[in-house]
Amino acid sequence: MRRPCRIVAEILKMLKGAAQPGVTTIALNLLAEKEAEKRGAKPAFKGYSGYPHALCCSPNEQVVHGMPTGRKLASGDLLSIDFGVIFDGYYGDAAITLAIGDISEKAQKLLRVTEESLAAGIAAAQPGNRLSDISYAVQSYVEARGFSVVREFVGHGIGKNLHESPQIPNFGQPGRGVRLKAGMVLAIEPMINEKRPEVRVLDDGWTAVTCDGGLSAHFEHTVAITEKGPDILTRI
Repeated sequence: MRRPCRIVAEILKMLKGAAQPGVTTIALNLLAEKEAEKRGAKPAFKGYSGYPHALCCSPNEQVVHGMPTGRKLASGDLLSIDFGVIFDGYYGDAAITLAIGDISEKAQKLLRVTEESLAAGIAAAQPGNRLSDISYAVQSYVEARGFSVVREFVGHGIGKNLHESPQIPNFGQPGRGVRLKAGMVLAIEPMINEKRPEVRVLDDGWTAVTCDGGLSAHFEHTVAITEKGPDILTRI
């Protein structure tokens, strides 16, 4: 699975540089498609349950599954980009949230805490631990810093399918669920809100937004559990 994950990381790094004020998210989507094709990979999301794009681009109060549009990014925006590919029968999946231009101090803190909560969850992905140890690590880190964890969307196993068992909530008590062991590959993905955790899905059937209009951030890595501990396959 290293190759598809490396492709995802390379393209996300490119998108990170391209996401500037004045750029549209549909332009980012086209860039991702072209770069995947260059590498002999197929976008994982395009056509998945009818989703029409290669990227999920979720600005500001959008939590996940935002569709690329002709809206131009503006200074002060947060932009979550979720991207996956399939290459030689295996999937890779990762997400980043970007500061567009100058963002508020609260938004900066939300970004930092969300990314750090992903690191905390990954650190708990040790052979011998339980699945919910990952969940608890994320939730306890986030809530201690004044933010909230989205309940409706979760991480997942990944391999020959984009979404495999087990589901990985970003909340819960430790010491529960399946025992983690070397050879498992997990997509760990905290989705963290500035204010309350509740979300709703818009009429397009995909875009999830915060109910209170607060900002949201999303980071994700595909992580292999090895005998020596977690190995981040999508490290940018």
